[in-house]
Amino acid sequence: MTGAVLAGAVSGAGLFLFVLALVPRRASLARQMATFDGPHPLPRQAGTGERASPVSRRLGRLLAAFCAEQGWEFPSLRANLAIAGRSFESFLATKLLLALFGLVLGPAVLLLASLAGLPVPVLVPVWLGLALGGAFFFLPDLEARQQAAARRRDFRHAVGAFLDLVSINLSGGRGLPEALLAASQIGSGWAFWRLRDALASARITGQAPWQALGELGEEVRVDELRDLAAALSLVAEDGAKVRESLTARAASLRRRELADLEGQAGEKSQSMLVAQMLLCAGFLIFLTYPVVGVLLGT
Repeated sequence: MTGAVLAGAVSGAGLFLFVLALVPRRASLARQMATFDGPHPLPRQAGTGERASPVSRRLGRLLAAFCAEQGWEFPSLRANLAIAGRSFESFLATKLLLALFGLVLGPAVLLLASLAGLPVPVLVPVWLGLALGGAFFFLPDLEARQQAAARRRDFRHAVGAFLDLVSINLSGGRGLPEALLAASQIGSGWAFWRLRDALASARITGQAPWQALGELGEEVRVDELRDLAAALSLVAEDGAKVRESLTARAASLRRRELADLEGQAGEKSQSMLVAQMLLCAGFLIFLTYPVVGVLLGT
């Protein structure tokens, strides 16, 4: 009886908090100002739009409005979602729906087990549902971090190629702003598209191109691009020093990327070695099992 009352209380409290979070409330002036001053998502590359149902989109907008009213900005999460090409609203809706699915999945599985005749205590479905709900709630965060890390790795590779192109343009006698813009127009891919868009916007607004690159590095959280912008702001007037600095930075980025690739290859080799050892151990057990069975039987 106590377990049933506890399970009903937890379920009722969760449902009450869920409904309370979705009810629109009157926001204070501070929360409204936080909504306007909060970070805005970066423009996404064409072709990376997400497909979502109307219910999911509406739920995501409600959750995003609730976070804005509370003044929760999530700058790191927004940067990860922006570079991964995902919207903040769909991310919030996915988190909530997965958490609700985990809460329902645990009791449903154990209900089927009880119908099959297996004795299940009353508290087990409650704790299993809470554990699955919490695990499913944090799964989108892990996925977003992994996608953002892969995108940032690709962006660093593009920055290295971009530096080589800028050095070639400087060797041809172009100035630094013209060399940066021309190099960004040569490459393809989403990283060069972001570089080209930032430099073109800086040219229209009269902003220094290295300052635009620094702001782009802040948005996508790529330290190499921020360091490049700081270095260009110091040696922008000397063409020879700029060319030497860019060549050295490009070589450093290539060495770092090569070291990362070697490290990943070593990790994969170790994982393959472990898999081969497990396969050999299973094969040996398969060979010795009949002999051991006969010896134990006699």
